[in-house]
Amino acid sequence: MRIIQEDKKKGVIELIPETLDDLWHLSHIIEEGDLVSSKTTRRIQDTSGERIRRDRGVKKTFYLGIRVESVKFHRYTGKLRATGTIEKGPEDLVPLGSHHTIEIKLNTPLRIKKETWSKWALRRLKDAIESSKRLYAIILALEDYTADIGLIRQYGIEYYGPIIGGIPGKRIQTKDRRKKIIQFYEKIIEAIKNLKGIELIVIAGPGFTKTDFHSYLKEKHPKLAKISIIESTGTGGRVGIQEVLKKGTIERAATENRIAKEIRNVNEVLEKIAKSSDLIAYGEKEVTEAANMGAIKKLLIIDKLVSEKETLLDLVENMGGEIILISSEHEGGKQLEALGGIAATLRFKIH
Repeated sequence: MRIIQEDKKKGVIELIPETLDDLWHLSHIIEEGDLVSSKTTRRIQDTSGERIRRDRGVKKTFYLGIRVESVKFHRYTGKLRATGTIEKGPEDLVPLGSHHTIEIKLNTPLRIKKETWSKWALRRLKDAIESSKRLYAIILALEDYTADIGLIRQYGIEYYGPIIGGIPGKRIQTKDRRKKIIQFYEKIIEAIKNLKGIELIVIAGPGFTKTDFHSYLKEKHPKLAKISIIESTGTGGRVGIQEVLKKGTIERAATENRIAKEIRNVNEVLEKIAKSSDLIAYGEKEVTEAANMGAIKKLLIIDKLVSEKETLLDLVENMGGEIILISSEHEGGKQLEALGGIAATLRFKIH
């Protein structure tokens, strides 16, 4: 997520969503009553002639603002749509007051105007921005024992390499050849270990080298193997890196990684409940009581409840508790919802 412009007095923030997770965050930042503006495409009927054209009209793209009535994030298609009545736009093309749905797209500017930006909406926006600044993932493209690394950064791809293996021909299957292959792999691993904060390594390429390298990781560097996935491409080098980017592998993996973390937190709560632990609270009444006593170590709350529980969240945070938002879109979220949408692990017993 990237902020283009911010006017606190007018309650306006203009931004650009850059990942699928950004769209998910926006699905909870945008609320009913907000004024949302973006480029949109609408089919306009041509009535300039004596007879209305019999075809479906002409597609035109223009800037449009709607007063939001509903927001829907489609998990499987990765699409975010806001529906409402049109308040801003070219009156010769769209009638003000009519209904319209804006599809909020990646890398397309979006303007959000609120009467009041809540602390938690701004926090969520800040978290999305901070996560986009981190070096989350790298793409390692391998071909003919040459390695290129693409560092995925907010402003684009930063390239590192190539790392040359200098391996003898395939027909020469000797111990010396394998030794040189391992030396080549270790050079790559050394380069990767110098990069901080990596949560995902995509190992890509056209041949068997990528799978052999992954097998070597599993044997010698299991921690790196755990955060690695294999992706087939038609070539290596920078072209191979671009091929991985076009496939959307990084975005899907980032979303899956966030979901996995959320599910782990929910499972921790469920395990404590199954063991009848005294250091757990769930449901609004129990969690509120624990919050008032300053007993909450970690609070899990379903995303749909955040806007109505801001006072409780402020209290937990002021008492030094950690707050984790859980998406209602996955199984972990549904399990938390069954507990009332809110649960907490505790520092001490409250009963």
